[in-house]
Order: sequence, then structure tokens, then C-alpha cells
Amino acid sequence: MDIIKVSKLSKKFGDFYALKSVNLNIPHGEFFGCFGPNAAGKTTLLKILTGQLVQTSGIAQVWGISVEDKPIQIKQRIGIVPEFESPPSFLTPEEYLYFVCQIRNLKNPDSKIRYWIKFFELDGHLNNICKDLSKGMRQKVMLASAFIHEPKLLFLDEPFINLDPIFQRKVKEYLKRILKQNVTIFMCTHLLEIAEKLCERIAILNKGRIIACDSIENLKKQPSEDLAQIFFRLVKEDYKNN
Repeated sequence: MDIIKVSKLSKKFGDFYALKSVNLNIPHGEFFGCFGPNAAGKTTLLKILTGQLVQTSGIAQVWGISVEDKPIQIKQRIGIVPEFESPPSFLTPEEYLYFVCQIRNLKNPDSKIRYWIKFFELDGHLNNICKDLSKGMRQKVMLASAFIHEPKLLFLDEPFINLDPIFQRKVKEYLKRILKQNVTIFMCTHLLEIAEKLCERIAILNKGRIIACDSIENLKKQPSEDLAQIFFRLVKEDYKNN
């Protein structure tokens, strides 16, 4: 069964189409990557699927539920790491995680918060409010807030941004681990080297359209071609043909 279904999905801002008749199916338990140049429509697609934007036309469903009709129901069941959003500036990391646990009605929040504080090595920053944290530390707090309720569907928009190589690897290993527990992951990123090691299937967007959607192996023109080379080739061909 597909956990995400998108049919003829379009989003228009004024006269600009951020998405044009996009069709996409993602099954349970898949690590799916969504890539494209700037303004290709990746974040717009993610925001529609997570109930942050309403499409202009078409259908977007998660767990068979219309995201447009029941966005709160979807948000309750997923984890989201947005591209630019930071935790509230006036709260400490611990206070923010307690707030997330309260919103999500989590039992035994203390043990969950301790786990993620230790995981992201936030122990030395518990008395700092979030506005005084580095970008990397704020990203760790956002990741912890998305993981803490152990959702079965994660939407990650540039999850590795501002993380040092140690925590990039640590987060990668965590994502690989939960994938074995039938968690579905939808990720947008420009870090193609990391994505190539994680994604089972990918979609490449350009100018609001999906120009390719398949496994990395099936998209290779040459056996030695990596994801970055596939990406540049397909986008270049699309610009040439359109």
C-alpha cells in the first residue's frame, strides 16, 4: 500500500507554477529522495504533503487521507524537519522538547528528552536559549523534535544542513536503523553524496515538473555514473528540451 499518493498536483503563486501536474506514489517503508535545482518545487511539494500549503489543483493523500481536508490529522502522525525554521528563540532546547512532548501528548517525556539530548550532545547547552545556539545546534534541536515521538512517516527538508560530519553520519545511521522498522522517509536535499547512500528511489524535479522518478540504478546511463552525474545530466537534458 502506498503511504503517499499525489495525482495531477499543481500549485500556482500568482502567474508562477511552482508545481505542474505532479504524479507520485511512495510505498510504506521506502526512503524516497526528492531533488532539483533551486525553485524546482521540492519544498512546495513537501509543504503541501505536510499540510502547510494548499494545492491549486490535484490530489495529495497521506495514509489515504486528503491532506487538504484534514491537515491537522496528518500533522499529528508525522515528523517534519523544515528547511529554514528554527526552534523558538526564547526557549532552551530542553524546554522546547518538553513543549513538543506536551503538544503530542507523549507519555514519559523525561526519558525521551534525555535520550535525544544525549544523542545530539546538547548537555552543555541546556541553560542556553535557542537564539544563542549555533545554527548546527538549532538544527539538532529541530531534528530531535521531529524524531522524539517516533513517527512512521518523516518529512525532511535539508536535514543535514549545518551539521558537522560526525553528526551527519550519526543521523544517517539513525535513519537507516528506523527504516528497518517500516518507517517511511521523504527527504529533500542538495547533498547528493549523502542522499545516494540512503535513498532507495528518487524523483528529480525541474521547473515544477517531475522529469525522472526511479531507483538510482535504473537512472544510470553508465555503470559508473553517480547520483550527482545523473542529476546534472537529466536537468541539462530537460533545459535543452524545454
